[in-house]
Amino acid sequence: MADRISNLLKEYESHISLSWPAVASGEERSIFAIYKPEDELKLRARLEAFEQATTAHGHQWQLLNITHAFEAWLAGQEYAEAYFENPEYLEANYEFFAEDLVSQLRQNIQAQSETANTVVALLGCGTLFGISSVSDLVRQLADTIEGRLLVFFPGEKDGNTYRLLDAKNGWGYLATALKG
Repeated sequence: MADRISNLLKEYESHISLSWPAVASGEERSIFAIYKPEDELKLRARLEAFEQATTAHGHQWQLLNITHAFEAWLAGQEYAEAYFENPEYLEANYEFFAEDLVSQLRQNIQAQSETANTVVALLGCGTLFGISSVSDLVRQLADTIEGRLLVFFPGEKDGNTYRLLDAKNGWGYLATALKG
């Protein structure tokens, strides 16, 4: 019996092998690879297999790993020490982090010459929990990516509602959902 990440990989391979419609909205070009939060390390260990599946079907691969984005952003803040002493002051700046993250990711995408044949994979979404909105990030990135946005999503999907880390709050999105 295959494990959940192997099942997710099979589903991804099947999906990525299909021809891509020439005209599709950012949401329609987005793919959510949904997995159980407890499978995070297993997914990361198999990440290269997702890249190999992508390139085997003639697509380019670009990985955007945001796992350490918040800590890197915080370290660069003028008042970082004050935030450590009084974390409640930091909460008002989460919006600035989100704006900076989107800007940085867009620059990374452009710097690597993303095309309509590229899969841009977003890893580390779980690290945004309680800090920033994954839904806002995905919406802002999806329309700027010509190819496909693959979001590795530790959580669940119920109908069209996505829940990061199985939180109570979720959001509706029309992406293709793949589950392991």
